[in-house]
Amino acid sequence: MKYELTTNKKENLTQIRALKDFGFIKKGDLGGFIESESNLSQEGYAWVSDNAEVSGTALVSGSSQVSGDAVVSGNAKVTGYAEVFGNAKVYGNAKVSGSVAVSEYAAVSGKAEVSEYAVVSGSAEVFENAQVFGNSQVTGYAEVYGKAQVYDNAAVFGDAKVSGNAEVFEDAVVSGDAQVFGNAKVSEGVLIC
Repeated sequence: MKYELTTNKKENLTQIRALKDFGFIKKGDLGGFIESESNLSQEGYAWVSDNAEVSGTALVSGSSQVSGDAVVSGNAKVTGYAEVFGNAKVYGNAKVSGSVAVSEYAAVSGKAEVSEYAVVSGSAEVFENAQVFGNSQVTGYAEVYGKAQVYDNAAVFGDAKVSGNAEVFEDAVVSGDAQVFGNAKVSEGVLIC
């Protein structure tokens, strides 16, 4: 076992403590708060730190890190080398995997998937059945939802919205108040703002 539950409580959550050195964690380090031991894998280097919370049937595993005031809840999965930090939220049935970063006030929810090397930051939201992957970025107050996909180094930022079955890929950028929806495809370095 790499961690144990302490007696420190925050509502229905319990703070964790490392039982051995692993990664950057040292034996005795206090971590964040989890609802049950099923929220944080005892395998790998996964860790919940600072004031972060993991609850429900959510799972943090692999070498992923949840820190700051981040919240992972519902049936969400955070795996691989993913980082969820700041005030970010991952909830519902969302999946965050790979070397993803979800930070600041960003939210990933519903059945959305963020994977590979994607970044979701600022106050951006990825929800419903949307997918963000590759080296793509969704930042600012942008929203990606429906069954939309953002991938292949694409960027969506500002107050932009990508929804429906739309795809933004191959270095394309959607910014400002732009909206891409329906079955639209934006690719090959096109800038929409």
